Amino acid sequence: MTELVAIGYRDLSTANAARDKIMDLQRQGLISVRDAAVVDVGTDGKIKLHQSSSMAGMGAAGGALWGGLIGLLFFAPFLGMAIGAGAGALAGKATDVGVDDKFMKDLAQSLEPGTAAMFLLVDQVTVDKVMAEMAPHNFGGRLLHSSLNMDAEQRLRAAIEAQHMAHA
Repeated sequence: MTELVAIGYRDLSTANAARDKIMDLQRQGLISVRDAAVVDVGTDGKIKLHQSSSMAGMGAAGGALWGGLIGLLFFAPFLGMAIGAGAGALAGKATDVGVDDKFMKDLAQSLEPGTAAMFLLVDQVTVDKVMAEMAPHNFGGRLLHSSLNMDAEQRLRAAIEAQHMAHA
């Protein structure tokens, strides 16, 4: 089951560092992240979304691959790649998988200017190991929202608070 977690941080660089560490832990197999995004609330109050991957870019790459293969069948691989890339980019841009942009912007409105939040859609996680890996980095943060059950959310809240208290 996919769970949504939003954690607020003191600034954009801390939120980006936390997201980068989560992506590193995903490469290690400790967490499976479907989507990760950071929302930055500028000192002027403007909200900016920083998605971890571009669906249009992924669609273009996949479209170019399939277009090239189909083009090989008709002896026009470059034309097939160009058409496939364009179609893939359009399809990727129209597809919004992951955390809803409107939800992220709405939640970010409750943040103070100059702060940021990390949003994660998590398929599976080894909570104890992930929290142990995150703890030494003093990311701080506070849990803003989650779709976890009450018990799991309380454990996550306690782990974030313990990390914050250990480095305060």
